[in-house]
Amino acid sequence: MPSIHIDADQVNRVKSIARHIATDIQSFIDHHSSISIERSVLRLFGVDGVDDTNTPISNCIMQSFRHHNLLENGVSKPFVAAMILENTDVQITAQKIIHNEIDFTKLYTVPNQLIDQKLTELTSQAIKQLHNSVKNKSLKTDNLTLPPQPWKYLIVATGNIYEDVTQAKSAVRSGADIIAVIRSTAQSLLDYVPYGASTEGFGGTLATQENFRIMRQALDDAGNDQNRYIRLVNYSSGLCMAEIAVCAAFEDLDMLLNDSMYGILFRDINMKRTFVDQYFSRLICAHAGIIINTGEDNYLTTSDAIDNAHTVTASQLINEAMGKNARLSDWQLGLGHAFEINPDIPNAFLYELAHASLAKALFPNAPLKFMPPTKYKRTDIFFSHALDTMFNLASITTGQGIHLAGILTEAIHTPLMQDRYQSLDSINYVFNTANALGDEIEFKKDGFIQQRAQTVLDQTESFLDEICNHGLMHAITEGKFADIKRPMDSGKGLDGVFKKGNQYCNPILIALEKEDLCQS
Repeated sequence: MPSIHIDADQVNRVKSIARHIATDIQSFIDHHSSISIERSVLRLFGVDGVDDTNTPISNCIMQSFRHHNLLENGVSKPFVAAMILENTDVQITAQKIIHNEIDFTKLYTVPNQLIDQKLTELTSQAIKQLHNSVKNKSLKTDNLTLPPQPWKYLIVATGNIYEDVTQAKSAVRSGADIIAVIRSTAQSLLDYVPYGASTEGFGGTLATQENFRIMRQALDDAGNDQNRYIRLVNYSSGLCMAEIAVCAAFEDLDMLLNDSMYGILFRDINMKRTFVDQYFSRLICAHAGIIINTGEDNYLTTSDAIDNAHTVTASQLINEAMGKNARLSDWQLGLGHAFEINPDIPNAFLYELAHASLAKALFPNAPLKFMPPTKYKRTDIFFSHALDTMFNLASITTGQGIHLAGILTEAIHTPLMQDRYQSLDSINYVFNTANALGDEIEFKKDGFIQQRAQTVLDQTESFLDEICNHGLMHAITEGKFADIKRPMDSGKGLDGVFKKGNQYCNPILIALEKEDLCQS
């Protein structure tokens, strides 16, 4: 691939600054938990299902524990104490708790030794289940062709999981390597995970474990027909990041949209809740072999792609540092960026090549997620298709990892199957005819692309220094990213964050932090 020349010492400096920023946030994370994390622990122990009002049982248990002032030290010990006290399994204990059949005053009488033994057993089973997801996917990929990068990423968003299956299979036959099921609008604001298969949604389909299972089976069938492995994507951003990561791991998903700042900026979810939740969710992804996708591309929908390119690069560096804190490997870091420069600007394509090349140079081993143009799409679908084709050329030339297909009817209507076919047809054409272009060309030493990349990197270093001096939370409060200001102690979900008590216990967290599991 054509490479830009960047100073190795400067790269080390910006990555070091990003690590300092991430370490500062980690010090907050380490002293806090959230109701979503505790519900995730219950799910990993084996709690499942809903009550008579269709409320997830894990949510009901959390309400009960809060009522009895048992939250600050985590759910693990009191839940297991209830199991031992009642001599029942996980699911029956859960039912007894939500039906008020447990005498909470007696939980303190259960010997700690028995509690620790049962916690060790349940934790071992939970970690084994996460690791089994890696094994299951490995078995599938051993028997099927793995497509080369850039992987062609297509979305489906009908609201009905069964119609999504039909559209996904059509996309696979047209050449898609990845299917992303777009989540129903505003699901990120729900503080619970919906249950069961769903046939109604607005702007997308509800993210549920059953929907994950249905689509995973459909893509396995389609992949077998095409003799290639098809990756499945969903979303774990929002108020249930960790819980959805658990559901995704249980159903062998390959990727999750999981960003440290997207929900804060674009969904007004409290930053403390987001940072705490994303850490635990990423630990789960690390052990389940799930690639995370980050959302820096969204910054350019609300701010100028030239003036604020450095904020994208800075966010990528921070996301990388936070991801490494959560034990993610390079191959799991689908860091995001986008092709969003105004096409009326002279040399706009050269700007795009510079930005894409800089990302590749900074993160050579990460499967970068390159997003298509959306901000400057037109109702002229022929122009939009041409714009997407230029995006395709930039992606194959600079060696991106995850290529989200641009659709010629973007923002006009929910794409039809023929719209996706046209999109994939263009990608297939460009990726084939220009496959080795990046290996054949070089950028001028002092040319436009080289100079632009260096300018962005210099701006990134200054920006990171500023953030490091004042802290990431302060930077978000001041609107440093995407020109959106979010106060530190406001936003949705703050009441679900709590400081860990002196006796806080989360054996699954301890186990997840012990090792880096997944290798590519």
